[in-house]
Amino acid sequence: MDKILETYDDILLPEDLQEILHTGRNTVYTYLSKGIIKSIRIGGKYRIPKLYLIEFLYPNKPELLEKEAGD
Repeated sequence: MDKILETYDDILLPEDLQEILHTGRNTVYTYLSKGIIKSIRIGGKYRIPKLYLIEFLYPNKPELLEKEAGD
């Protein structure tokens, strides 16, 4: 997994995605609302398990998801 992701909690905020993806707020919220990046809504706020971001970043590498889930 990318070293940069190790510095973040297992549950990410939209602001974390902005930093990680080097993109703007509108892009992040578009990705989340359209399900391009999977998320969970808690109290109307987006929460993104790190595994969902890894799945988005590496769609053809399921072994990374298995490794991360096993840690």
